[in-house]
Amino acid sequence: MSVGLPARPMPRRLLSAVLLTALLVGGAPLLTHAPAAAEPAAPAYVALGDSYSSGTGTRDYIADGTDCQRSTSAYPSLIASARGYALDFRACSGARVADVTRAQLSALSAATSYVTVSVGGNDAGFADVLTECATPWWAGDCDGAIDGAQAFVAGTLPGRLSTLYGQIRDAAPNAQVVVVGYPRIFMGEDCNALTWFSPEEQARLNQTADQLNARTAAVAASYGFGFADPTGRFVGHAVCDDPEWINGLSNPIGESYHPNQPGHASGYTPTVSPVLTGSAVTATPRLLATAAAQADELAAQQRTYAARDRAIEPTTVRVPDVTSAKARALAREHGVDLDRWLARQAG
Repeated sequence: MSVGLPARPMPRRLLSAVLLTALLVGGAPLLTHAPAAAEPAAPAYVALGDSYSSGTGTRDYIADGTDCQRSTSAYPSLIASARGYALDFRACSGARVADVTRAQLSALSAATSYVTVSVGGNDAGFADVLTECATPWWAGDCDGAIDGAQAFVAGTLPGRLSTLYGQIRDAAPNAQVVVVGYPRIFMGEDCNALTWFSPEEQARLNQTADQLNARTAAVAASYGFGFADPTGRFVGHAVCDDPEWINGLSNPIGESYHPNQPGHASGYTPTVSPVLTGSAVTATPRLLATAAAQADELAAQQRTYAARDRAIEPTTVRVPDVTSAKARALAREHGVDLDRWLARQAG
């Protein structure tokens, strides 16, 4: 019996060709690259509310064709940029509860992940109250204006907010919702020309802000919403503090008594972000630049809502007029020599 020589191994190149032919003839599927996984959609964040959310006071607004004064320096833009959220920036200067309902709630859906809302100050007529209290004691009725605002906040506003918060929950059933409060504006002194807030008036105005926050927080809690209270963080940074995070009487007048850029970066952003997202956002220069780079995109997005936004009327304080016929009559009524009083103010 003869033993044959061992078979020579098939060359590697030939083996590969045979295997490929077998696959093709046998109908086996060719190996292909798996499709790339789709990028997950960014969480949807809708910012609702008034000028304290839109960014009035920061002096730099997106060109969306409205007077809403939306700013990339405002806390919604900074939080969205830091977390990678898709921001629908509906907050608008002058908005009241009815404006949020009519012009902003349509941005919400079951896909909305995050919502912030600040509203109620305009309903209480706070700009008019500030205007009244900025006048000299003999020319206005600050206490009467504050009494009216506090009565409204205690009696009427909670019902309006309850209805609105219920609508928010219905429209965005899966969202984390945070209601955002208002800071105290004053620190006890008036350093601005053309305003005459007394220390007592400033104290009562701050108490009104506290009352507004307390009533708002209570209604928010009844719906399971978070509440972001900026009061503590703004202590030491009110109007006339150094540094101040809230503008005093300003030019243009619409910037007055609103948080400025540091107020949003260092006041509101670290106040709202942990309640909304679970951890605090720090407004670094890089974050500010990243947010600013979104201005054109945000403007184009919000421009589609411009028609309904234009129906929202901005509310601003007014410079006290102490030389009008009415002022002169009030001065005489209170025994004030107006010309001498004006000379002392000028000196």
